[in-house]
Amino acid sequence: MKRIFLLLTFLSILSYSASAQIEEEIRQRRPQTTAAVASDAVREGNWIVGANIANIGMNFKSDFFTLNVNPRAGYFISDNAAIGTEVQLALDIYDGGETFRYGLTPFVRYYFPEGAAPTHRWFGEAIAGIAGSSEEDDEGDSVFSSVIGLRAGYAHFVAQNVALEAILGYTRTSADISVGSGQSGLNLSFGLQVYLPGRGQ
Repeated sequence: MKRIFLLLTFLSILSYSASAQIEEEIRQRRPQTTAAVASDAVREGNWIVGANIANIGMNFKSDFFTLNVNPRAGYFISDNAAIGTEVQLALDIYDGGETFRYGLTPFVRYYFPEGAAPTHRWFGEAIAGIAGSSEEDDEGDSVFSSVIGLRAGYAHFVAQNVALEAILGYTRTSADISVGSGQSGLNLSFGLQVYLPGRGQ
């Protein structure tokens, strides 16, 4: 009886030890979801490259599909402050035709030191540029007009130079381009940005 008790005790200890080791290996192999590099990424001389995606959708009742993609590139002129340009590209496909929307909007972005953490930063952004649209089989629709907007966002760093972003913004335009509802409106978008170190860093 004593031998059985010792054998069960030994097996229990061995099983607990193996279980702890397996849990540690799983923890180490888990994908990285955060990185403490936010202050390094927003330094003077660095670059930001990425894209925001908004308004992806399909309405099955009206056979309407929409997709907005906004690639961008910028340069940090000082710590926390970047300037750059965003390209607005959008496509609406519907029963009977399609509309292609386009624009070029320079931006200024500022990352707030207040409320900053090693893994994330809050930022504000202003855009101003031009936009237009082109409808299939329509000759007089290439309208260009101004676009202005203000945005607020959150960047969460998931790796050394990569951040996932959520941006809420208000945009106003007179162009024949759909922004929110009508000529002006709120827009929520999500993006992936890559922060590239400048030369000598």
